[in-house]
Amino acid sequence: MAGTNPYVNIETPPLPGQAYQITIISEGEPHVLTVDPRHLPYDRSGQVGSILDICEGNDIPLEHTCGGVVACSTCHVIVREGLESCNEPTEDELDQLEEAPGLTIKSRLGCQCVPNGSVPVVIEIPGWNRNAVKETPHD
Repeated sequence: MAGTNPYVNIETPPLPGQAYQITIISEGEPHVLTVDPRHLPYDRSGQVGSILDICEGNDIPLEHTCGGVVACSTCHVIVREGLESCNEPTEDELDQLEEAPGLTIKSRLGCQCVPNGSVPVVIEIPGWNRNAVKETPHD
């Protein structure tokens, strides 16, 4: 669940005006989805229509320790295709991204990256952004 970060002024980017295709690659497996702006938001973490919002609404795990309020870098994603259709990163997002391992010029925080729907988008969730303290069931 999300809250707010009192130290960050987050501007809400416009939502897509049309349905678009997004492929989210998680643990090497592609999940091909159609995002319909009439069904946004899916959940309550991150910006409405963000990669984090889309992942949570489609049961694709994307860590977000801070709840999607630009206070960590655990939702680091790499936009492999369609970066030009995403909102510009803020200085606060760029500051948090500096803490992410494996930073690339196509890196974004999943909680802040909102595609506008003008082109298909391909997102990769790097394997190293897993929450190391999250408990997992024992077999």
